[in-house]
Amino acid sequence: DMREAPALTIIDLLIEAGASIRAYDPVAMNEAKRRIGNKIFYANDPYEATKQADAIIVVTEWNEFRILDFEKLNKNLKEKVIFDGRNIYQPELMQERGYTYFSIGRKAIVNK
Repeated sequence: DMREAPALTIIDLLIEAGASIRAYDPVAMNEAKRRIGNKIFYANDPYEATKQADAIIVVTEWNEFRILDFEKLNKNLKEKVIFDGRNIYQPELMQERGYTYFSIGRKAIVNK
């Protein structure tokens, strides 16, 4: 159910700001396509969604996102920046992995 999904608001605001969006959700892709249309690129997996990404925004808690292969992910990213809207990652681990990391209610980790 995407009626109150924060992803919809975030996507709208980013598009309004001129961003290019690549999205992936293991469950809600068909509903997202119905609601958002062709304004964004729909990826087949999290790694395709992160190709040449300036940042990653996580707004779902699916286990698939908790167990990402960060070495594989790093090869895709322009910048190692994560906005974690669900606090699924540990700030200390993100810092060790060299990410600039923003989460909800926790101190930001800024790596340069």
